[in-house]
Amino acid sequence: MTTSDYATYIAGLPKVLAGAACLFRDAEGRVLLVEPNYREGWALPGGTIESDCGETPRRAARRETLEEIGLDVEPGALLAVDWVLGRERPPIVAYVYDGGVLDGERFRAIRLQEEELISWKLVEREDIPRYLLGSLGPRVLAALDVLEAGGGPVELENGVPAGR
Repeated sequence: MTTSDYATYIAGLPKVLAGAACLFRDAEGRVLLVEPNYREGWALPGGTIESDCGETPRRAARRETLEEIGLDVEPGALLAVDWVLGRERPPIVAYVYDGGVLDGERFRAIRLQEEELISWKLVEREDIPRYLLGSLGPRVLAALDVLEAGGGPVELENGVPAGR
């Protein structure tokens, strides 16, 4: 296969988008959410993986956290991977990493990326579905379940454990 044949082959393959986020909590177990200005609902700090630049999901979670809330935190364990179908876009593979438990000093150090975010807040587990729309709410709840159970990452499809 020539180089141009290979490039044509690759160009014809199905596409998938990818994103990565960190799940931060406070000592009471509340989850840090950010409010984007470009869409409805809230989110975890995170965003698109720049895979065309060689970025990995873990590096993207760290970079996006630094860009969005001004904290440079090495992501911990992978908690969840979610395959999310879309209507007018390719599927998204969403990675959720443990961002750990932050103390008051770290919360006071948060500086929002004003081009994309309006605000941030700490949310109780039972309120997560009110703030996180679509599959994001169930994804975060599944990630919290992994933290609580101490197990490995959970595989999700549209926020629901795969195979269910």
